[in-house]
Amino acid sequence: MMTALGLLILRLGIGLIIAAHGAQKLFGVWGGPGMTKWAQSVQRLRIRPAQPWAWVAALSEFGGGLLLALGLLSPLGSLAITGAMLVAIATVHLSKGFWAGKGGFEFNLSLIVGAAALAFTGPGQYSLDGAMGVHLPEPLTLIVGTIALIVGVSATLLLRSPQPDTQTQTA
Repeated sequence: MMTALGLLILRLGIGLIIAAHGAQKLFGVWGGPGMTKWAQSVQRLRIRPAQPWAWVAALSEFGGGLLLALGLLSPLGSLAITGAMLVAIATVHLSKGFWAGKGGFEFNLSLIVGAAALAFTGPGQYSLDGAMGVHLPEPLTLIVGTIALIVGVSATLLLRSPQPDTQTQTA
C-alpha cells in the first residue's frame, strides 16, 4: 500500500507539473505563450518545420503529463515527457550548464529521471491502468517506445536549420 501511494504521489507531481507546462504552450494559461508565440519560439530554436514540431512538443508535455498523472497507458506518458525534455535540454539548457538557477538542465533531467523510473515500475495500484486492468505488453511497449523516442528526438535535432555564421552576421 505504501509503494502504491508513493507511486501515486510521484505520478501526480511530475505529471501535473509537466501537463501545466504544456498547457502554458497550448492555451496560453498561467503566463504561458500560447501556440502562436510558442511556434515562434520553436522557430527561433531553428527547429523546422516549426509549427508541427511546436504542436508535438506542447502535446507531448500536456498529454504525456496527463497520462502520467492519471496512470493511464503506462509507459506512454513517461516516453512523451522524456522526449520533450531531451529536446529542451539539447536546444535550450545544455549550453547553460547543469544548474537550473543559471538556466541549465538540472530540472529537465529530474523530470526525465522520475518519468523513467515510473516507466519501469509501472503506475501502481492507484492508477487508471490499475483500476481498468490495462496492461500494455511489457517489455515490448517500453522497447518500441524507446526506439520511437530516439527516432523522434533525433529527427527533431537533425532537422534543425544550421547555426548562423557569426562572421557573416558581424560583417
